[in-house]
Amino acid sequence: MNKLIKSSLTAIALLMSMNSFAADKKTIGITLQPYYSYVKAVVGDKAEILPLVDAGFNPHNYLPQPNDLKRLKEMDIIVVNGIGHDDFALKVIQAADRDDLIVIEANNDVPLLPAMGQSVGNGAVNPHTFVGLSTTIQKVYTIANELAKIDPDNSAEYRKNARDYAKQFRLMKRDAMLTLGDLDTAGMKVATTHNAYGYLLQEFGVDVAAVIEPAHGVEPSASQLQETIEKIKQSGIDVLFYELNMPNRYVDTIEKATGVQLYRFSHMTHGEYDGKKVELEMKENLATLVEAIKFAANKDQA
Repeated sequence: MNKLIKSSLTAIALLMSMNSFAADKKTIGITLQPYYSYVKAVVGDKAEILPLVDAGFNPHNYLPQPNDLKRLKEMDIIVVNGIGHDDFALKVIQAADRDDLIVIEANNDVPLLPAMGQSVGNGAVNPHTFVGLSTTIQKVYTIANELAKIDPDNSAEYRKNARDYAKQFRLMKRDAMLTLGDLDTAGMKVATTHNAYGYLLQEFGVDVAAVIEPAHGVEPSASQLQETIEKIKQSGIDVLFYELNMPNRYVDTIEKATGVQLYRFSHMTHGEYDGKKVELEMKENLATLVEAIKFAANKDQA
């Protein structure tokens, strides 16, 4: 009987300990798909991750919904892009009036590029830091460091996880560089449908000569499109990068008018939330970039 009582007490104590551990877990909110991958990589099973918005939304034109505010109330912490791509989330945070909510601005330590486009305002920055390799690494370190301050008991694990995750992207870049060998990208001229890929392209010495969309997420007018077509013809642009999973109705028009070679990059903001999303789609983007650089180099030699 004593053994049975002792066994029962041990089971109860273990259950209480498990419930206490679950209660101690923080709920970390995220605003965009890539940040789900970042936070998951850093915290593992030490925290719950809650997207502010259901999968499948378009951050270009999303308007805050009542459910967003409900989700926000469940969060202890929220990780934001904070420089233009998730303005909808900043409005929800402001409306919630949560003095206790900890907001981690992932881009705090990232050197930002200026925004490009015919209708971009003065001082605007390129918010697509999640498309770059070095910028991704820096943001993961920032997230890990901020979470380490909030949850010091797990700080060593957060920082180790961040280092391991960052190593994957360093190896991706190294492998891409080795694949390219001694190819010279100095003469490569590219255009992009919108201001999304500068952070990735600059790491390989590729400059963007033209951005088709006049501003973030805004399709060009007929006159702006014609102006771009003329610029592509006159400047000898080799490649046009456009966005996978987004309608770019004017891309076919540009291709027919100029003969420019088309390549698609993932924006990494579409589809289901997945911890492996950034890692997998970054590899695909790098493979696309390597192919485009080789095409441009061969064209120049010809």
